[in-house]
Amino acid sequence: MPAWVDHAIWWHAYPLGFTGAPVHGPDPEPGVRHRLARMVDWLDYVVELGCNGLLLGPVFASATHGYDTLDHTRIDERLGDEGDWDALVAAARARGVRLVLDGVFNHVGRDHPRVQAALAAGPGTEAGAWLRWSGTGEEARPEVFEGHDQLVVLNHDHPEVADHVAQVMTHWLDRGADGWRLDAVYAVPPAFWRAVLPRVRAAHPDVWVLGEMIHGDYAAYVEESGIDSVTQYELWKAVWSSLADVNLYELAWALDRHRSFLEVFLPQTFVGNHDVTRIADQVGDARHVTHALAVQLFVAGTPSVYAGDEQGFRGVKEERVGGDDAIRPEFPPTPEGLAPHGWPRYRELERLIGLRRRHPWLVHAPGETLEVGNAHLVLGASSPDGTEGLVLALNLGDQPWAPGVTVGDVVLRSGDPGAHVPDGVVAPHAWAVWRAQPAR
Repeated sequence: MPAWVDHAIWWHAYPLGFTGAPVHGPDPEPGVRHRLARMVDWLDYVVELGCNGLLLGPVFASATHGYDTLDHTRIDERLGDEGDWDALVAAARARGVRLVLDGVFNHVGRDHPRVQAALAAGPGTEAGAWLRWSGTGEEARPEVFEGHDQLVVLNHDHPEVADHVAQVMTHWLDRGADGWRLDAVYAVPPAFWRAVLPRVRAAHPDVWVLGEMIHGDYAAYVEESGIDSVTQYELWKAVWSSLADVNLYELAWALDRHRSFLEVFLPQTFVGNHDVTRIADQVGDARHVTHALAVQLFVAGTPSVYAGDEQGFRGVKEERVGGDDAIRPEFPPTPEGLAPHGWPRYRELERLIGLRRRHPWLVHAPGETLEVGNAHLVLGASSPDGTEGLVLALNLGDQPWAPGVTVGDVVLRSGDPGAHVPDGVVAPHAWAVWRAQPAR
């Protein structure tokens, strides 16, 4: 994995929704719309929060929501053109911000030229070899992704598909991207990436490749495919579920699993993304939302913040047409248009990211669970040389609580930094970070 990833903290945005582009069909105003330029006006906000990376949802030409790609080599006209991409790259570079693109390489839109050519020619033909087929003869149909008729699955055993993906990935790295998020990587045979990635890395040795793994054997897929990391959905589920149910034993168990992954790869951690209900709705009790963020910024991994979570945005994902709209909203043209009530959450996350920046060894620190109960959890972590240590304690209860471990000076607390709380005590429905008590 490239060394720069140890210092990466991502702000994850879904550009089509973020910029107000229509996501259920073509733009009513045809032609190039330069909406991608709006992302530039948010870069200072991203840097002030403490992030130094922009993890982008789909930006390539597509029929609707971006995951039904029509042309991997062209910026979606609803967002702009290559000039808009170049401007975003230049603005990001000027601020030290890395860029990762969303690569949808498991499937393409039904109207993709390769699909149309394959449908016209049929299976068993040169054009048809680009797709996976089910059935034979007149009953043959191209396979689709998870029942979505408009998402046609590519044939990852076909060398030309591997050539195409390698060329696309290299092209956009040449144009300023720093890495790729591979959509639905769990559906792609890991051997495919073993054929593609050496060619990509030959041209760009510092590329970071993240795979979307909703389920499956994370460690085995990383080892077999050669990708760098996967999305840590197991930890995401345990974080919000344990807080919602006031059952921190679930989180403690998931953290043991998380530590085992660290022996193989550095997971990408998140508490929200473009595919899931907002953390503020998942947790339920508003007093416990920043507990999720505190855990994410304390444990090892490469963290990302889904745009809006830092402001306490709400939104519930629904399994219906348009069911993602609430979690992929349009943002105001600039941060000045945000509602005032979200800024305290932003400042609290800013402090947590600051903690992470001041203790960069946290990115790889496996840590340990020091104490656990339904409403209480204490985690410890230390630097590789043992000279620094931190303790994070969560309290979901109605009463002040003192962990059973000895701690040093307080480093950070949730809520009002000026509020008086006794040393070694966590206020009700709060969290705290202390320096670990030095060994004697």
